[in-house]
This record gives sequence, C-alpha cells and structure tokens, in this order.
Amino acid sequence: MNPDKNIEQNGFDAINSRESGVDINTDDNVAGTHHLSQNLDEDDLVEKLNGELQEQKDKYLRLLAEFDNYKRRSSRERIELSQTAGKEIIVSMLDVLDDCDRAESQILQEKSSKDLSGVMLVFNKLRNVLQSRGLKAMESLHSDFDVEKHEAISEVPAPSPDLRGKVVTEVTKGYYLNDKIIRFAKVIVGK
Repeated sequence: MNPDKNIEQNGFDAINSRESGVDINTDDNVAGTHHLSQNLDEDDLVEKLNGELQEQKDKYLRLLAEFDNYKRRSSRERIELSQTAGKEIIVSMLDVLDDCDRAESQILQEKSSKDLSGVMLVFNKLRNVLQSRGLKAMESLHSDFDVEKHEAISEVPAPSPDLRGKVVTEVTKGYYLNDKIIRFAKVIVGK
C-alpha cells in the first residue's frame, strides 16, 4: 500500500473525527481490536489444544494399561498351559497307577517266595516319572472329610469316636497336578 495514501487517509479520519467530536485513532483502534480478538482466538485455540492433548493422553494411558493387562494375562496363561500341558495323558495314566497300587498291595500281602523286586522297581519308576511332572497324591486317610477334595461314597459307623466325620477308608486316591485337583478322592466317611 502506498504510504502517502495511508497518511492522507489517516489525516482525513483525524479531521472527520475532530469535526464530529469523537477522537478516533484508526490505527490504534483497529490494532487494539485485532489484538483483542487475536488473544481470544489464541486462548480458545490453546484451550482446545489442551483438551485434545488431555484426551490423547487418556487414550494412551488406557491403551498402555490394556496392553499391560494383555501381557500379564498371556504370561499367566502360558505358565498354566505349560504346567498342565500333559494333563490329559496324566489323567489317563491314573487308572494305570491305581492298578499298580493294587498289584503292589497284593504282592505285599501274599509275601510269596518269588522275587518281584523288578515289578516293584517298575511301579516306583512310574510313580517317580509322574511326580516329576507335577503329580502328587492326596493324603486323605484319617483326615477330616472335605467336600472340596473328597467324594463320599458312603458312611459307616466310626470304629472309634475320634474318627467321626473323618475319612475311614480311601477307595480311590485323589491327585493334584501342580497344586490343582485333577481327581477327587473317593472315600468312606465315619459317622
């Protein structure tokens, strides 16, 4: 813009304002109004940007927390899976282990002259292999009846008063696999 025209225009405005009795300095008023509106726009913009920033921070924190939860859950599931990976095989082997226990008790009762130490070694090896995989037999005999661990088949009169409400006979052993019950003990309870 031509500086001479700007001076002329300002001069005319000043003359007109003197004649009307209003003191108008156009450059100052325009600049002041513009500055005021610019401050309002900047404040609104800063407030808007702060709100968006806070919203993005919230989304980020939620996403981070969700990811941490996912990592913990998948880690826990992986550990549980590795601990119970052979659960089906071990559960199917429990019947074989029961047969071994019955055979062992029969051998001990008969006390025959035959040397059956090889058979006993096989039974012990089977137990040791299953124990190394996390299998543990439940101790139920003469303990308090617990519905969380035992399955009562029947009740019989207790042979002594201290066996009331306790397991008198263990029909089938219960087992834990890595501290989780995989088979409840079938027991007879004294009443």
